[in-house]
Amino acid sequence: MTFQALLVEKGGDGAVSASVQEIDDARLPDGDVTVAVEYSTLNYKDGLCINGKGGLVRSFPHVPGVDFAGTVEASEDPRYRPGDRVVLTGWRVGEIWWGGFATRAKVKADWLVPLPDELSTRQAMAIGTAGLTSMLSVIALEKAGLSPLKGEVLVTGAAGGVGSVGVALLARLGYSVAAVTGRPDAAGYLRQLGAETIVDRSELSEANSRPLESERWAGAIDAVGGDMLARVLKQTKYGGAVAAVGLAAGAAVPSFTVIPFLLRGVSLLGIDSVMRPYDQRVDAWNRIAADLPMEKLEAMVVEHRLSDLPELANRILDGTVKGRVVIDVNA
Repeated sequence: MTFQALLVEKGGDGAVSASVQEIDDARLPDGDVTVAVEYSTLNYKDGLCINGKGGLVRSFPHVPGVDFAGTVEASEDPRYRPGDRVVLTGWRVGEIWWGGFATRAKVKADWLVPLPDELSTRQAMAIGTAGLTSMLSVIALEKAGLSPLKGEVLVTGAAGGVGSVGVALLARLGYSVAAVTGRPDAAGYLRQLGAETIVDRSELSEANSRPLESERWAGAIDAVGGDMLARVLKQTKYGGAVAAVGLAAGAAVPSFTVIPFLLRGVSLLGIDSVMRPYDQRVDAWNRIAADLPMEKLEAMVVEHRLSDLPELANRILDGTVKGRVVIDVNA
């Protein structure tokens, strides 16, 4: 038997290329569960893997795809049976393990999560790692004491995958949401998701030397990092919290100081979705099924095929992808 996949290969000259190919099942990695993949999605890491950047892919040829959702075909683990619908995000799948840009995948049972009945496999991939990360951020902020009564919540990188889902989730939960974007044409999209205020990226992207700024945000989800994270921390209200989920502007925070922590009791919450324990994943997916407005989710989605991925990979690295890209692997 064979399956179709986007195969990334490295030539003798070191050049990396990606193309859709028919692959024999015997080349699938060892695993407990074989899944008929129905949908995948596009993340920033996928852009790196398809282009052979960032050192994420350690051996070639390789099938990328950090996320996938589909139906179990065969299982050696009693937790899953043929016909079960499942979702996978993280665990370095698509990086060091063959991933979801294929019509078939074979993985460890521990990496899978049963898909809630309320969600289709397409919706699961419209959510994907980005949406899971947003939900984990909201849960962490709630545990840190955030509530709608405490004031405005900021979402940086708001037109991206994490930001889009974060805006929609927070708005549905009753928060007043301010969305940061550097794209003027994204304002209408973000207001449709529920943002009440649009903040131009330039207002927060430049570093300043002040240890504190005027208090504005009750909390924030930051997908940008760099000096923007420092500015957000300086503007967070007393006792507020910031969930850090990304580093689009870089891992270093040159203008960072500990003053917001010491004088305002601000909390910085690190959010990891890759190695998140199973029970927390299940809780987050159940919260997504209950709290994410599916009509808003659909407004974020653009659907593509496997053959579109090389071009999409370049676009996501350039920062020109808006919302959520869903890949119909069988199209």
